[in-house]
Amino acid sequence: MNYVRYKMTFQKGVHFGKRNLEDSEYTFFADTFFSALCQEAVRFGKEYLDKLVSITKQGKLVFSDGFPYIEDTFYIPKPMLHINVEKNGDSTVKKAYKKLSYIPSDCLEQYLKGELDVISEKNKFKKLGKSSVKNIVAIRGEEEARPYRLGVFNFEKGCGIYFILGYEDEKDKMFVEEIMEALSFSGIGGKRTSGLGRFDFYSGKIEEKFVKRLGVSGDLYMTLSTSLPKEDELEEVLEDANYSMIKRSGFVNSYNYADEFLRKRDLYVLASGACVKSVFDGDVYDVSEGGKHSVYRYAKPLFLEVSL
Repeated sequence: MNYVRYKMTFQKGVHFGKRNLEDSEYTFFADTFFSALCQEAVRFGKEYLDKLVSITKQGKLVFSDGFPYIEDTFYIPKPMLHINVEKNGDSTVKKAYKKLSYIPSDCLEQYLKGELDVISEKNKFKKLGKSSVKNIVAIRGEEEARPYRLGVFNFEKGCGIYFILGYEDEKDKMFVEEIMEALSFSGIGGKRTSGLGRFDFYSGKIEEKFVKRLGVSGDLYMTLSTSLPKEDELEEVLEDANYSMIKRSGFVNSYNYADEFLRKRDLYVLASGACVKSVFDGDVYDVSEGGKHSVYRYAKPLFLEVSL
């Protein structure tokens, strides 16, 4: 499989939902991005949606979650592994290791050996951007105006989000880029009618040292995307694995689905950063419930080999 990295720069800011509207993440899950691609594909025609879902289910396309970058430093999730930092003998360092969410992709080996300067890395994240809360007034038809507060994350210059695309055929890569080009004007995330989530994107090569760890055989793997093994894969994958589960839910964003907004079926998936000893396929799951068409949730893994 071939791999390419896409850097995304955002023109105004982003709103990636958390538990309430006043908060916003600065990264997105692979299923969020895939759902946005599906919605955009429908604008081109049903054949575009069918093709996108089909080649993805077949494993011809794989997506990572969206991770932060600061200038030329690309971050990946902290592997869910116990790291021996006893030799440092500093409780501050040990706590920093636990609190760290992301590490530089080119410092993976240092991190696994317990040699990463986590205090310095934590301070670098202050350059990523800033969270703010905007006061917005919602007006629907002739209803009374309803004010609410919305969390927005604004990236500093030279910072943003990137994701990795794995592909087998150059034509499939170009197919995704065609949909992405349209999506860049529509935006990704919440409150896109306010201009949030619109982006420019640039493709680039991934460092050879990192590529060598993508999709290769080894003793231990880390997931770079939210994912869920198929039922017949689950038992073997979870044996001796280190992982956390997250609930993925939400409403169906389609006027053709039902006469009223309905929720998607909840799906519990492995968070990116999960470490497993067995690779698995995962799937693109149908999470529709009672609507007029299928609703897709991406839950296929992109693996990074993390053995020392």
